[in-house]
Amino acid sequence: MFDGYDSCSEDTSSSSSSEESEEEVAPLPSNLPIIKNNGQVYTYPDGKSGMATCEMCGMVGVRDAFYSKTKRFCSVSCSRSYSSNSKKASILARLQVTGKPPTKKAKVLQKQPLVAKLAAYAQYQATLQNQAKTKAAVSMEGFSWGNYINSNSFIAAPVTCFKHAPMGTCWGDISENVRVEVPNTDCSLPTKVFWIAGIVKLAGYNALLRYEGFENDSSLDFWCNICGSDIHPVGWCAASGKPLVPPRTIQHKYTNWKAFLVKRLTGAKTLPPDFSQKVSESMQYPFKPCMRVEVVDKRHLCRTRVAVVESVIGGRLRLVYEESEDRTDDFWCHMHSPLIHHIGWSRSIGHRFKRSDITKKQDGHFDTPPHLFAKVKEVDQSGEWFKEGMKLEAIDPLNLSTICVATIRKVLADGFLMIGIDGSEAADGSDWFCYHATSPSIFPVGFCEINMIELTPPRGYTKLPFKWFDYLRETGSIAAPVKLFNKDVPNHGFRVGMKLEAVDLMEPRLICVATVTRIIHRLLRIHFDGWEEEYDQWVDCESPDLYPVGWCQLTGYQLQPPASQSSRESQSGSSKQKKKAKSQQYKGHKKMTTLQLKEELIDGEDYNFLQGASDQESNGSANFYIKQEP
Repeated sequence: MFDGYDSCSEDTSSSSSSEESEEEVAPLPSNLPIIKNNGQVYTYPDGKSGMATCEMCGMVGVRDAFYSKTKRFCSVSCSRSYSSNSKKASILARLQVTGKPPTKKAKVLQKQPLVAKLAAYAQYQATLQNQAKTKAAVSMEGFSWGNYINSNSFIAAPVTCFKHAPMGTCWGDISENVRVEVPNTDCSLPTKVFWIAGIVKLAGYNALLRYEGFENDSSLDFWCNICGSDIHPVGWCAASGKPLVPPRTIQHKYTNWKAFLVKRLTGAKTLPPDFSQKVSESMQYPFKPCMRVEVVDKRHLCRTRVAVVESVIGGRLRLVYEESEDRTDDFWCHMHSPLIHHIGWSRSIGHRFKRSDITKKQDGHFDTPPHLFAKVKEVDQSGEWFKEGMKLEAIDPLNLSTICVATIRKVLADGFLMIGIDGSEAADGSDWFCYHATSPSIFPVGFCEINMIELTPPRGYTKLPFKWFDYLRETGSIAAPVKLFNKDVPNHGFRVGMKLEAVDLMEPRLICVATVTRIIHRLLRIHFDGWEEEYDQWVDCESPDLYPVGWCQLTGYQLQPPASQSSRESQSGSSKQKKKAKSQQYKGHKKMTTLQLKEELIDGEDYNFLQGASDQESNGSANFYIKQEP
């Protein structure tokens, strides 16, 4: 093992899918007033009429859903930006004035009314199509995960939390004190030499290393990616004929370095001999460019379109919609995302599908084999099952920081459901979205109350505090049975405060520095460092859009650093106080005891509600609700 030291002194279903015409959606009840906006028809449940134009971004929407008493702004963000005389927070203003793609701060879409969000998103995407494909990501200059973690004493989520990431299922017991052979940078020799180092701290894929012989001296400690090509198990140098040379700073400490190494390394742990091979194998991805898939239409969530894999980075796919002539109309997602499917999937389950104008596949394009896609759990729809009109709670895919009152609008085959957010649906159902019955993004009625999460009531609903019992009675609806929801909670290993790299799902080409701020069973609240809580996102613990610290460096993807203080200076203090007061007032309306909810929600049946797991303890096979059978 130490000989190295001695050696040196110093596809057919596509056609049928393409021919599938878009399925009609049943109109909403006629008793709801209709409001037209830019040619699109919307309903507004409280009967109030009138439109307004945001003085900041120019977006048109329902006046009564606008922010502030004067209804001058479509969102809190626009109000802030206007008050500070800055238009950097407006997507449209940024595109029109500078021609630059939106930054993280520009995502005012998240807090706008759904009417405005849909219109803004469509217009924003149309503007992007007319731009050259020069989307420059935020500069990473000056940001280092190592410095960021060291200076703030942060803890990163372990690699084992991310089963879809490289080495996620075969990380083993790599931990502190594991020894490795690494290049010796404290050396004046003209050739590349190595030395032994031990892991002092582990943060995802990144490890803080200290050369053997430095004891408690941290002056030459350094961070590196443990999966990098220059990291090897102890013994690699001897087997490869590479020299082991002690760092120049400590060469004088010992005269017999071989004896020192024998003493220090006896009984120590190192990487498995095939570690680099496992890393390489775990970074092989079955999806290849030119494969065709069905993916959600980002302009109309209720339907899918055909797209072609343009590139694959670390398992993330850049998909280009097949009808995009200049190949700029794209969509980013992971290969295990529930948003992509094999060609013919939409037709097989009865999902809406946008028929392509391209009647013949382009040369070289081929259908992705169905077995490559993520499998969903099989369900039995023959017995008691979800029905149209049933109420539930769901994460809003257009505003991922909120869980909203929602309704099942259509039951599809194979356990898939079309869901709409109450109070802000388009009359033609174009903003319905598809979740599987086992999706961790849908919840039984009462989930938010039991777990102390703020539930977003239907837009325009004025009877506050919101009570499910009253709402179900007023709408003549029933709650989806609790037992139909997925209540499995894996032993995921996340803890509050852990750092990670997370996709900004409102702009999925971006991966940002993020933190886990809440844990409710398997549900994680992801906060993007440097940004306000309004940009937070609820994400499942097994989401393929979460990655260990160092994933971007390992795969070559660009990481977005935390927002700097200067990028947030446009926010006025008065606006912050106004938002805080509004938030506290809203939360005051939501005080309802578990006993009240239990008595009001179900008449004749007993339900026991388990309090949500604390923000520190998250694992185990806990259920959201347990129904006591008679």
